[in-house]
Amino acid sequence: MSTLFRGQELTQLTAPILDVTAANGVTYAYRRFGVAGTGAPLLLFLQHFRGNLDNWDPILVDTLAAGREVILLDNTGVGLSSGQVPVTVTRMARDVIAFLDALDLARVDLLGFSLGGMVAQEIALLRPRGVRRIVLAGTGPRGGKQMHGWTLDIERVANQAEAGLDELLHIFFGVTETSRALGMQYAQRVFSRTENPDKPTGPEAARAQYDAIVEWGIPDPSRLARLAGITQPTLVAAGDNDTMIPTVNSQVLADHLPNARLRIFSDAGHGNSTCRSPPSTNSAPPCSPRPARSRCPSGRRWTWRSATPPE
Repeated sequence: MSTLFRGQELTQLTAPILDVTAANGVTYAYRRFGVAGTGAPLLLFLQHFRGNLDNWDPILVDTLAAGREVILLDNTGVGLSSGQVPVTVTRMARDVIAFLDALDLARVDLLGFSLGGMVAQEIALLRPRGVRRIVLAGTGPRGGKQMHGWTLDIERVANQAEAGLDELLHIFFGVTETSRALGMQYAQRVFSRTENPDKPTGPEAARAQYDAIVEWGIPDPSRLARLAGITQPTLVAAGDNDTMIPTVNSQVLADHLPNARLRIFSDAGHGNSTCRSPPSTNSAPPCSPRPARSRCPSGRRWTWRSATPPE
């Protein structure tokens, strides 16, 4: 089912961290696993603000890796990758392209979440023939609506070195009990790695990423015309109550991308679009069953810098 490594099937929680040095001098950390030889291009995951290799939901990654090969990437300056985080999305996209060139990957599918979705758009514009299909989750276009910086509440929580489970749920999930239950399941899955963890993303990298997000969100409706250049089949997914990247921006993307499909998840926040049904880069997103409920005491603390799961 998954790529074999020393006799073991690899998953999001067991795949080792690999590295490659690109022509730009950056040594990139990444995980690569899944089913090779399917005929589908490799699927590249592009991560959210402050996220690293460990922060992808295993149920999402492993479901997609069961049918194709995937790569999870720490872009420049993130996690165990060398260099400094760029302060523009365009520079981030060029760094991803350098990584793809280092692995001699001429054509890929992209799944970009939040900041990663901004980077995915830019890659598709800068290297159009190198991208086959795209998933844009919880993200928005350059010059979109209400994207010129986060609200003070979201900015404060997102930049905390340590936060409680309630803060994670506040940003990534809705306010209802059902959405919070999904969030607690998500936290247990994501922070359950026990070996070979990635390096947490520190405050200096976070500041650079936020500068890039703010610059991307400077109000400018004329920038939306750029989306006509992204002609690849694209799935746009978002929660119906995204307070980090307002949901209206997913509609804007779907309206301006020539070949896009839009899926809005009900009772969902910023993270729900990558924590429910795994999206597909081949057609409409498949409806997969939700995982069984599990308990996670709200008093248990988690941290952006920790790989320890709530119990």
